[in-house]
Amino acid sequence: MMETIEHQFTPTIVGILEKHFGEYAQAVFSASALISYLNIKTKTATKGSKSRASFGNLYALYVLIEDYVKGGFHTSGSYKDYGGANFGPLFRRQRELPFGAKLQNHHLNTRLNDEFKRFYPKCGYEPIVRDDQNGLYWINENALIVDLGKMKFNLALASLEIIHAYAAAKKSAFEGFIADCEKLEAIQRKQPEQVTDFIKALLAPNVDARIFEIVSYAILKAAYSAQSIWWGLTCETVKEDFLILYKTGRTNANDGGIDFVMKPLGRFFQVTETLDVRKYFLDIDKIQRYPITFVVKSHAPPEDVATEIRRQAFKLYRVEKIVAKYMECIEEIINIPILLEKFQEVVTAGRLGDVISEITIQSKVEFNYPHADEDEETSTPR
Repeated sequence: MMETIEHQFTPTIVGILEKHFGEYAQAVFSASALISYLNIKTKTATKGSKSRASFGNLYALYVLIEDYVKGGFHTSGSYKDYGGANFGPLFRRQRELPFGAKLQNHHLNTRLNDEFKRFYPKCGYEPIVRDDQNGLYWINENALIVDLGKMKFNLALASLEIIHAYAAAKKSAFEGFIADCEKLEAIQRKQPEQVTDFIKALLAPNVDARIFEIVSYAILKAAYSAQSIWWGLTCETVKEDFLILYKTGRTNANDGGIDFVMKPLGRFFQVTETLDVRKYFLDIDKIQRYPITFVVKSHAPPEDVATEIRRQAFKLYRVEKIVAKYMECIEEIINIPILLEKFQEVVTAGRLGDVISEITIQSKVEFNYPHADEDEETSTPR
């Protein structure tokens, strides 16, 4: 019997199970590791746009179960003879789903199985069965079939409906978030305090990583745009240029890129929410140890963050020379208090409208709103 964690989306899950299994709904819930896992992964459904969304592992499940249902295996019982689903169509299907446009292959390959094992180490099976050599995938029927003794139930259709309901709830939350941004953009001159409080709330440690990155970018772009440098190849060509911060791609894309780039100084910025040294050093290695500024979703002072990174690095390498070379590449650490300071400077300078406008634009791009690509052209280099 699985331990049930109750949260605000749990009644929705129970309602879907009742629709499919009637009086046996609660027994199915209690007996199924898959439903228990879906319950855990959907706990942010009703917490609004600022809470962390969880789509990668859910969509890995979704596309495999969907393939299972399309083959009619939920009724035919002949899945044991199925030749498997090819990776390419599964991967493309993940990216067609709401908020799935930037998902990578990790969830299908390892992350879902690894996380499932951490939650249910005694379960005895993994949700995804793979043939690595031929790139073929199956959903493990052990996850889909619940045996209550006299009766067996197949969870395929109910599982798809649960994941769909979660995605719909998150989509509604993000639509509400963008509507709020547009409303605040319209009133920012008349009610600046309301807009300021809204933006400050988006810099909390528990805010969704994508929104934190968007808000960080909007604040830093506005803050740096007030600064200028004089430069030129010769004395005769020296000129004044204001600093421009560019966003280089979608948020949390796991695409090996760098989040922001500054022109003309050529500074690189990476947004992170972890203090795991391996993440920092991986980002440094990606750009061949070019200096990089980290924007950290933390209230910890920058010197404490640096100390912790160094401590972990020495534990990992045990060679001071190697650790020092990596640490020298950290140009600056910008934490939440520093972002708030820069935001206050922007507000004082009368640039609040620039920040809320940029948040609106980038949120539309991130959440695939109509005409988002047109907006993206104004702030993201191709």
